[in-house]
Amino acid sequence: MQYDVVIAGAGPVGLFLSCELAQAGCSVLVLEQAGSPDSPLKRLPFGLRGLNAPTLEALDRRGLLDAVVATQVLRPDKGPPPPGTAHWLAQSRPLGGHFAGIPFALEDVDSGRWPRRLPTPVPDQMAVALQSLEAVLAERAIALGVRIVRGCAVLAVSPDEAGMAIETSGAPVHGRWLVGCDGARSTVRKQSGFVFAGSPPEFTGHTLQVELADPTVLTPGRQFTEHGMCNFNPPGTLALADFDGGAGHRTPLDLRTAQALLRRVSGREATITALHLATTWTDAARQATAYRSGRVLLAGDAAHMHSPLGGQGLNLGIGDAMNLGWKLAAVVRGQAADSLLDSYQAERHPIGARVLDWSRAQVALMRPGPGSRALAAVVADLAATRDGATYLAERLWGVAQPALFDGDHPWVGRSVPDVRLADGRRMGELLRAGKGLLLGLDSGVSLGPIIDHVSRSFPCVMSAARGALGLGAVLVRPDGIVAWACDAGGDASGLESSLERWFGVRR
Repeated sequence: MQYDVVIAGAGPVGLFLSCELAQAGCSVLVLEQAGSPDSPLKRLPFGLRGLNAPTLEALDRRGLLDAVVATQVLRPDKGPPPPGTAHWLAQSRPLGGHFAGIPFALEDVDSGRWPRRLPTPVPDQMAVALQSLEAVLAERAIALGVRIVRGCAVLAVSPDEAGMAIETSGAPVHGRWLVGCDGARSTVRKQSGFVFAGSPPEFTGHTLQVELADPTVLTPGRQFTEHGMCNFNPPGTLALADFDGGAGHRTPLDLRTAQALLRRVSGREATITALHLATTWTDAARQATAYRSGRVLLAGDAAHMHSPLGGQGLNLGIGDAMNLGWKLAAVVRGQAADSLLDSYQAERHPIGARVLDWSRAQVALMRPGPGSRALAAVVADLAATRDGATYLAERLWGVAQPALFDGDHPWVGRSVPDVRLADGRRMGELLRAGKGLLLGLDSGVSLGPIIDHVSRSFPCVMSAARGALGLGAVLVRPDGIVAWACDAGGDASGLESSLERWFGVRR
């Protein structure tokens, strides 16, 4: 059977993308190498993930947020976080996040400095378990008709006249389009000849679940040492950064070697009595120079890899999927030319590069040596100020991202505000169907003929917003990005070109 789109990888990015495509009417097959979605690395504490504002907006705009909220780690009715969960989450003073382990206080963040981030019921950040998030997305994907095949690895890919032939560890499959969401070691990326450029690792990160003879030998929280960093979350969760140039990555650890590693990095005579789980990672920062090659596209870690410091990777990948899904679906359905996919690269590649540099900056603060410790002390002082905390929150929470593209109006290229319309609905609710919207917010603006034309392909809502945004009309892409806007009392100049550019609609 030929599918419209085959996705390699059933992680959150692949699953979210599959939902976007299936909701738009595409036939979708998801291939996942792992035989089961269950993994101790996806459960707490190793599976802890932070979701930022754009990700939470995306989930809200697709009607998935309530299900994800029900799984969140920190909720009053759930009590304190489970043992071993990140140490900073259990602090008595609410924290907004951290940069290279340097925390900033939630109360120091001035959200009034983000004029385009309007009050909304959608939170700015949330902690979830990776396995719980994947379960929510998989349930939605299956309900939409997505076929998920687990225990099936992609071995080789090759283009043909009809699309992409895909050799797997099971039966061969065929797709008109192929998207690699198969992680940093992506087979799809390697098989398709993408260039993965960037910087090599400086350290190996080790995450361990252990039993200690005497946990009091180690200090809870993050400690920097002459060999790297030791982050201890009692009773037995450890994150170690060993500045070995990445030499220890994927090297199996037994109890003896794990204890030697812990003692060397921590500088303490800690004794491990049992080693239950261990995984490694590095701070290598690489990005595909292109996100598309013919009928093959990349998203998530397959397109960009970096250290997990600051928890930006998952959010970056969901942003890729939200941006790509409606565009690829429009191309598959014949509503748009292939050139629409060029905007995926143009819009998402700079964001990925920015996150990679954010990761590199944190590594610079973590390096052993007096220079890094002095620089970290300066950053800690800045993080304790209102300006510093607000800046860090802005970057970590993703609440003030630059415009994706230029336009004649300040809102163009930015996430549409979650206004509440006169009929009581929020903007996020209007985007649940995954389609574009043309909204006239001022009855004095005459857009009738164009709206009638667009409504045959895309839903159109005419209503009045509560508030003082001053908008007369707004065209919103399916991913919630403003494609065109005019002020109250303005005219519709530029609307036709925006309709054609993003939706292939000609008057």
